[in-house]
Amino acid sequence: MKDKTGKELSSDEIASKAGNRVSTILLELEVFILHLVSLFPSHLIRRFFYRLAGIKIGSGSTIHTGTHFYNPGNIVIGEDTIVGEDAVLDGRNKLHIGNHVDIASEVMIYNAEHDVESPDFHAVSEPVIIEDYVFIGPRAIILPGVIIGTGAVVAAGTVVTKDVSAFEIVGGVPAKVIGERKHKNLDYRLGRAAWFR
Repeated sequence: MKDKTGKELSSDEIASKAGNRVSTILLELEVFILHLVSLFPSHLIRRFFYRLAGIKIGSGSTIHTGTHFYNPGNIVIGEDTIVGEDAVLDGRNKLHIGNHVDIASEVMIYNAEHDVESPDFHAVSEPVIIEDYVFIGPRAIILPGVIIGTGAVVAAGTVVTKDVSAFEIVGGVPAKVIGERKHKNLDYRLGRAAWFR
């Protein structure tokens, strides 16, 4: 038997590849089931299944409908955090989201991508960390390896390719500093989520 490049495989390599393939199929099935669960109009039911899949979700946090996950076991969400509708949360590497974080609808957070300069276009991944009291506006994209500091604001539609310092306001493609939050002693709660979203 040969691999996709034409290299002859040993029996150990064939067994390893078969095991990896089965593991990938099971993960894809889990992600598909979580997508179906994401459409159920109950925060309580969704949280139950998300936690069952290995996502760590702090008390008072809410994930709205339509959220997509990649490898949910690497995702940690703090307390009193809200994730808006149709978000993408990538767990192919570690994704840590802090407390009191407001992630708007259709935000995409990725921690894996392809190396476009590599001859084999292989995947690379780096963790993403979003610290406490961050606000990420609708349709923003956070790319691998980014740390977003405490109290930072990411404007709608922004593509974040580099770290954002605490309390900075960034916007644009790629993200550039456009301001700074005036209030630095943040101590608010985000409140309750909408019932059927």
